[in-house]
Amino acid sequence: MIITKGLSKEFTSGDHKVKAVNNISFEMPEGIFAAILGKSGSGKSTLLSLLGALDKPTAGSIEVDGIKINELSDRKLIKYRRDKIGFVFQNYSLIHNLNALENVCLPMEFAGVGAAERKERAEKLLEEVGLTEDKFHRRPARLSGGEQQRVAIARALANKPKLILADEPTGNLDSKTGQVIIDLLHELAKTEKTTILAVTHDIGIARQAKVIFKLQDGTLVE
Repeated sequence: MIITKGLSKEFTSGDHKVKAVNNISFEMPEGIFAAILGKSGSGKSTLLSLLGALDKPTAGSIEVDGIKINELSDRKLIKYRRDKIGFVFQNYSLIHNLNALENVCLPMEFAGVGAAERKERAEKLLEEVGLTEDKFHRRPARLSGGEQQRVAIARALANKPKLILADEPTGNLDSKTGQVIIDLLHELAKTEKTTILAVTHDIGIARQAKVIFKLQDGTLVE
């Protein structure tokens, strides 16, 4: 369960103060695929950064899986991001000198998981996201965009997070491949019991979500 109450984030620009996120409150159950919809500058990415503990709110609270993350120390925030959150980015953000399997193993290595266990889970996850075994040992440059995004999704799932935050996960993909990735995220939300929240400007993708949050000028309007 994700709960936000009166969530706000304010930035100073010259003499002006801009509320990128303005008094947002919502509840979202676990195990669903949800979307944040809005135009550029509507506050989508700022909201995602707050939920992922990449930034701190000016006001309000965020609770994920019973943890009030806005009250955590910096040290505990690092552990929260590692253990509870998975990130998927538009540009995949894979480590280019590591192969697919090594990219998925990396978060587990940081979490102290043993070598044999992380290899076994990484292989299972790559199979689950539909990457064929012959591509496990290929570096990102030798994978298509859709295959790289599959690796990125597997990596996001590595430490069994409660929440996956996806920032325009189909932005660099053609429409057919993008739909495959959206279908995959839907399925993973159910099978992995992970809440997946995707930022998008594509209303067609947003309409496929179980829950849609529409932002406008930092305010939740729908």
